[in-house]
Amino acid sequence: MDNFDNFSASEKAEATELQRMIAVEQQKAQFQAQVHNFTDVCWDKCVDSPGSKLDYRTETCLVSCVERFIDTTLTITNRFTQMVQKGAH
Repeated sequence: MDNFDNFSASEKAEATELQRMIAVEQQKAQFQAQVHNFTDVCWDKCVDSPGSKLDYRTETCLVSCVERFIDTTLTITNRFTQMVQKGAH
């Protein structure tokens, strides 16, 4: 966190709240980027030709593709968390 030694209590509180809000917005942006990535990869993999609705095979492919992305992301995130925790000890 930044050095707020020269700030008043209210300025410190405002700065802390601003940092929290920025972190939340960064998380939202990361989530949206991930969804965009899912959409690009899974669309290219599963959709042969767009139509007025998805057929069963395409829908199943899209669901499986996104689930694999989510599982992989969670596995990687958990692994990094474990590595950080081991490094902190």
